[in-house]
Amino acid sequence: MTLPDIVGPEEWRAARVALLEQEKELTRRRDALSAQRRRLPMVEITKPYRFQGPHGELGLLDLFEGRLQLIVGHFMFHPEWEDGCPSCSAGADEVADGLREHLAVRDTTLAYVSRAPLEKLERYKAKKGWTFPWYSSNGSDFNYDFDVTLDASVKPHEFNYRGPEELPASFAESEQPFDMPGTSCFLRDGDRVFHTYSSYARGAEWTGGSYAYLDLTALGRQEDWEEPKGRADHARGNFPDFAS
Repeated sequence: MTLPDIVGPEEWRAARVALLEQEKELTRRRDALSAQRRRLPMVEITKPYRFQGPHGELGLLDLFEGRLQLIVGHFMFHPEWEDGCPSCSAGADEVADGLREHLAVRDTTLAYVSRAPLEKLERYKAKKGWTFPWYSSNGSDFNYDFDVTLDASVKPHEFNYRGPEELPASFAESEQPFDMPGTSCFLRDGDRVFHTYSSYARGAEWTGGSYAYLDLTALGRQEDWEEPKGRADHARGNFPDFAS
C-alpha cells in the first residue's frame, strides 16, 4: 500500500492552504450548480399512478404526507427477487430517522419506491430494521416512466438521459425488464404535483454519507479507479454496496 509523502508541518500547511483554494472554488461552483438546479422548469404529473403501502393503495400526492416536497429513492427490487439490491440497501442503511426528521422540518418527505410486491418490501424492511416509508409500484407505469425499469418492449431504453444508441451494449443484452437506481424530486402546489428533478448513476453518490466521509481521507474510497493508485490494500470495484 502506498501512503502520502511525509513532510514537516509548514510544508503540509502550505499544501493544505493551496488545496483549500480549490475546495472553495468547488464549493462556489456547487452553490451555483444548485441554483441552476432550482431554476430548472418543472413538468406536471397528470398520470394517476397507484402505489401499495402498508395501509392500502395510494396516489403520488399521498406520498408527500402533506408536505410541499417529495424525494423518491428508486430502490432496485425486481418482483422475482427475495432481497433488495445490495448497493441500494447500503444507501438505505444510512437513512436515519434524524435525517428524515430534518427534511420534514423543511417541508420535505423522503420515501422509497420499488417494483417488487409490497409483502416482499415489508419483509425485507423488517429484516433490515428500516423505518422510512417504502411503497410498491408493482403494476404501475411509474418505474418505466422515470427510466428506472428498462424494457425495450415498453419504450426505448433511456438511462441517465442517454438513449439506446448512447448506452452500453450490455443494456440491450440484459434480460428485460431490469431495474436501475435513481432519485426523483417532486413539488406540490395544492393538489397538483410537479416533477422537478431526477438523477441517476453517480448522481446519487453525494447524498450518501459514507462516500462523503471517505472522500476526506488519505485512503479515499479504496476503489480501483481512484488516483493515486495503490492506496488500497486490495482493489475494490466501484459498487457502493460496502460488501468488501
